[in-house]
Amino acid sequence: MSDTTCPVNHAIIRLKNIIQSGSLTHPKIRRIADEVLELLEDVAWGRAGNEHLNTVKSLAQEMMTQSLNESGSEAGKMVISALDEHPEIFSSHVETHNCAAGDCVKLAPAPCQMACPAGIDVPTYVTLIGMGRDAEAIEVIRKDNPFPWICGLVCTRPCEFICVRGRIDTPVSIKILKAFAAERAMSEYQYKNPEKEPDKNRKVCIIGAGPGGMSAAYYLALKGYTVRIIEALPMAGGMVMVGIPRYRLPREVIDRETAMLEDLGIEFCFNTRFGKDVTLEQLRSEGFDAFFIAIGAHKPFKMNIPGEDDFPQIMDSTDILRRVALGDRRIPGKRVVIIGGGNVAVDAARTALRLGCEDVTIAYRRTRSEMPADIEEVEQAEEEGIRLSFLTVPIEIIGKPNRVTGLKCLRARMVAKTSGSGRKSPVPIEGSDYVIDTDAVITAIGQQVDPDSLDTLPDLDMTKRNTIQVNMVTMETSMEGVFAAGDAVTGPATVIEAIGGGKKAAEAIDRYLFGIPQPRTPPVPVRRGRMEWLEVPAPTKMILKRPEMPLLNIDRRRTTFQQAELGYSENMIREEARRCLRCDICRRCGDCVSVCRDKMGIDALQLGYLDFDHTTATDFRVTGDRCITCGACAANCPNQAMQIRDIKNERVLSLCGTILNRQRLLHCDICGAVLGTGRYLGYIRKRVDKKAPQTTSERLVCDVCARKESARRHDDISPA
Repeated sequence: MSDTTCPVNHAIIRLKNIIQSGSLTHPKIRRIADEVLELLEDVAWGRAGNEHLNTVKSLAQEMMTQSLNESGSEAGKMVISALDEHPEIFSSHVETHNCAAGDCVKLAPAPCQMACPAGIDVPTYVTLIGMGRDAEAIEVIRKDNPFPWICGLVCTRPCEFICVRGRIDTPVSIKILKAFAAERAMSEYQYKNPEKEPDKNRKVCIIGAGPGGMSAAYYLALKGYTVRIIEALPMAGGMVMVGIPRYRLPREVIDRETAMLEDLGIEFCFNTRFGKDVTLEQLRSEGFDAFFIAIGAHKPFKMNIPGEDDFPQIMDSTDILRRVALGDRRIPGKRVVIIGGGNVAVDAARTALRLGCEDVTIAYRRTRSEMPADIEEVEQAEEEGIRLSFLTVPIEIIGKPNRVTGLKCLRARMVAKTSGSGRKSPVPIEGSDYVIDTDAVITAIGQQVDPDSLDTLPDLDMTKRNTIQVNMVTMETSMEGVFAAGDAVTGPATVIEAIGGGKKAAEAIDRYLFGIPQPRTPPVPVRRGRMEWLEVPAPTKMILKRPEMPLLNIDRRRTTFQQAELGYSENMIREEARRCLRCDICRRCGDCVSVCRDKMGIDALQLGYLDFDHTTATDFRVTGDRCITCGACAANCPNQAMQIRDIKNERVLSLCGTILNRQRLLHCDICGAVLGTGRYLGYIRKRVDKKAPQTTSERLVCDVCARKESARRHDDISPA
C-alpha cells in the first residue's frame, strides 16, 4: 500500500508499478493499460472531461476480460474496484479540479480555500484583484458565496488564520480585498447575477432570510427553482441585519446584495412567523416540494445568578442590537456592564457607547488571550474607551426596587481541571468579591435555537444541544423533504459558516427533487481556475507589508454609527494582492530546497515557511546572491511552481511569479549558442573542468565550436 491517501493517485501508482514490472506481455493489453494510465493522469492533473471515467471503466473491463495472464486481469480489477469504491472522489477530481488529500499535485488545494467554510477559490480571486479585474473576482467569489461585500466587512476570515504568508510576516488581508472588489464592481455596475438555468417548475420554501437561507435561495434560483423566503423580521438579513451593528456593516450593503436575489425572482415574505402565520401543511398545499429551515439561534442563554430576573435594566445583547438596528436608539443607562467575551459582547459594548453610555465595561471570566472576540474589534473597543475586566465572574445582580445599582463579582484564577489538560478554566477566589457600580447589565454569553418556533414540527429530531439534527453532508433532517443549516444546526456560528451550509443544502435539495443519490462525503472546494501569477521581484515581495486599516476619527466613532473602518486605497489593494504566495500552485513540498541544498550544495533557497515542523526565516532576496541558475529546483518541482526561463538576454528563476534571480546569459563567441550564466559556468568548471565551455584567446567557445577549431588546427599543422 502506498503512502498516498487519494484513491486516484493510489490507482495511478499501482497501475504504473504493474506496467513497469513487465508482466503485461500481450501488446494489446499493455497498450490498453497505457491508455488507462494516461486517462487516470488526466483526472489527477485536472485535464479530464465528462467521459473520462466511463472510458476508464470500459477499458479496465476489457483488460480484465481479454487478458491472457493474471497481471492484466488483476490490473483491470484494481481499476474497476477503485472506481466502484470511491466514485465521488473520482467525480470530484473531474468536476472540481481539486484533490482534497493534496496527493494529486496539480490539484492540491490552497490552505486558504480549504479553510473557507464556503470553499471560495481565494488564490484565483486575489490574483484577479491584483490585476485590477475586480468584476471578474466577484464572479469567482459568487460561485461559492452570494455575499462578497457583506463577508468582506464582517467575515471572521478563517482563510487568513491559515494563510501561509503569515509564516513569513502577516497574512494577506483577504477579507478587505473582497470588500474592495465588491464595492468597486457594484459602483461600476459590473456586479451582475449569473445566468439562470431553465425553469424546473418546482417550488422550494426557505424559512429564514439570514445568510444561510438567502444563500440556499440564491443557488436554488440559479438552478431554475421557484423560491420563496419566509422571514419574521420586517427586512432581509436575519442576524446580519439585526445582530451586527451598522458601524461594522452599513445597512445599504445588505440591501444592495439582497436586491441581487430579488433580481433572480426570489420572493420575500416579511413579518411572517413560521408556525404562527403559516404552517408546513399550508405551504405544502401551495405546491412547495422541499423546505429549508434557517431560523438561526436567537434565544439567549441565562446566567442563572440571583437578581437576573428582578430588574428591567437587565437585557440580552442580541435584544439590544436588534432594537438599535430597527431604529430604537434609547440609552440603556449611563454606566453599563456587558458580560461575555465574544464578538457579540464587543458589538454590544461599542453600540452602548454610541448610544451615549458614559462608562462601558466588558466583564469576562477568562484572560485576554482566551477572549474569542476578533482581536482587531477588541483593540478598537479599547481605543474608544471601553474598559475590559478579565478574570471576573458575576455572582449576583444587586439593586433597589426597579433599578440596578451594581454587579457583584468574584475574582478568578485559571486552573487546569485535569492533569495534562491544555485548556484551563476560571476558578473563583474565595473572599475576592467586589461590586461594579452600574445602571444596566447586558448579557452576551451565547444564544440557542428557540424551540417555540418549531412546535409545529413534532417529527423534527433535535440534538441534546437543542439544535436541529441533520446529516452534516446533505443537511437533511429527520423529516422527508426538509433540510436545515446555519445557527439552527450548528448553534451560534459565523456568517460564512451559514453561507457554506446554505450552499451545501441547495445542492442536496436539487438532488432530492430529481431523485439523484445524495453524496456520502462532504463536498470538496472547487478550483475555479489556475490563474497566471503576478510577477513580483523578490525584494518587493519581502518589503511589501500588510497595511494598517484607516479608521474614522475617534470622536465620530464614539458618537455615531458611521462605518468605523474606512478601507484601503486602490494602490494598497493592488499591492496587498501581490503579497499572495499562490499556494494553489506551490504545494510547499520543499523538493526545490532539498535539491538545491543537498544535491547541488548551493543552498540558495531560504524558504523557511515551507517547513511547518521546523520553521526558519524566509528571505527571497538571498537567492539572487547565491543562485547559479542551474535549474535543478525547477526540474524537480512537481507542480511547475518553480520555473527557469530564458527571457531576452537573461536567465530568470521564479517561484509562483516571485522573481528570485535573473542573470545575464553568455553565448558562444563563434556560433552564438547559449552557454548559460557566468555563475553556472564557473560552477561547472569547478566541478568537472572538462565539460566546461572552452576559453580560447579570451573567448567563450561552446564544445562543438571548440572541437571544430581543434580539428582545424590539427589539419593546419599536418604534413601535406
